Amino acid sequence: MIRIKLKKRTSNKVNKRVKNKARIRKKVDGHTERPRLAVFRSGRHMYAQVIDDSTGKTLVSFSTLEGNLNKKNIETAKQVGAEVAKRALAKNIKSVVFDRSGYVFHGRVKAVADGAREAGLSF
Repeated sequence: MIRIKLKKRTSNKVNKRVKNKARIRKKVDGHTERPRLAVFRSGRHMYAQVIDDSTGKTLVSFSTLEGNLNKKNIETAKQVGAEVAKRALAKNIKSVVFDRSGYVFHGRVKAVADGAREAGLSF
């Protein structure tokens, strides 16, 4: 069971997302044969990582910081998904489990998933 300790000054929106994330992480687990594709969305940037939870290692990662992608829109998020998929396929990772990290599967989070699918990863 995952226990979460939230600070009193954290906004309700963030608290709700963290609680959703904990509930999702109970069900979603990445292994060596099928790692987890985790997405994080900040105010300015998008981050995507392929993580092997059995060893606790990040296998592949990409973000808008690396690619000098300054805009925060759906096209940029799709590029992040495509690039992380290319890097994963180069390391012979063909199938992943998608972890939306408590965000609604809509907009930029969905665009990362769509970009990864179009580049060749299967969920």
